[in-house]
Amino acid sequence: MSTPAEAAERTPSNPEGLRDIPFKLPRVMPRSRERAMEIYRALEERYPDAHCELDYTSPHELLVATILSAQATDVGVNKATPGLFAAFPTPADYAGATPADIEGYIKTIGLFRNKAKSVHSAMRAVYEEFGGEVPRTMEGLLGLRGVARKTANVVLGNAYGINMGVVVDTHVERLSKRFGLASKDTTVQMLERRLMALFPRETWCMLSHLLIFHGRRVCKARGALCAEDSICQRFCSNARANGAR
Repeated sequence: MSTPAEAAERTPSNPEGLRDIPFKLPRVMPRSRERAMEIYRALEERYPDAHCELDYTSPHELLVATILSAQATDVGVNKATPGLFAAFPTPADYAGATPADIEGYIKTIGLFRNKAKSVHSAMRAVYEEFGGEVPRTMEGLLGLRGVARKTANVVLGNAYGINMGVVVDTHVERLSKRFGLASKDTTVQMLERRLMALFPRETWCMLSHLLIFHGRRVCKARGALCAEDSICQRFCSNARANGAR
């Protein structure tokens, strides 16, 4: 919910009064917001334990794991990171190593050579420029190699409880469009902004977890169980299409 001070700052280009969001959010109708929260509450009831499925114990471990997760599965990343985290327990340890040193621990992950370079560069910057502490700002995170908005949103939301956006991965994109939260031709960039406009700010981090949990378990890209699921039957165009056949 917006505070009175935030509400006072509302403008046509920033209807939610989100003064620290540097771009415009789209206008959405009140009924669209109501329906969005109906979806949220249904998913929240189904998945009360929804969470980030990457294993980590500190902000820098989450940052490393998220960089490694690009075009890879969380399961695959979680198999590789225990050895990596044990070998490099702090950003300083990464900074004192080389990308080649890191490669040996992540060879089972796709694009491991480029990812080793990104992890090394990002951790060296964390150590040298931020005193070993992962930045708590979107700007600071985006300055690190291998970090785009999705990665930054994962770190800010899960490590620090800071909601600066919504993580949009393939599951979030697929479900958002099937549930009618956005049109099928909406770009990832604009989808994030629409979700930010549809849902209260305090829900942004959990929203992605809920959609990802449902996407991995029910509303899959292939072999979806939508026609058999009560949530999909209520909200999903794919379920209605399958049920009509």
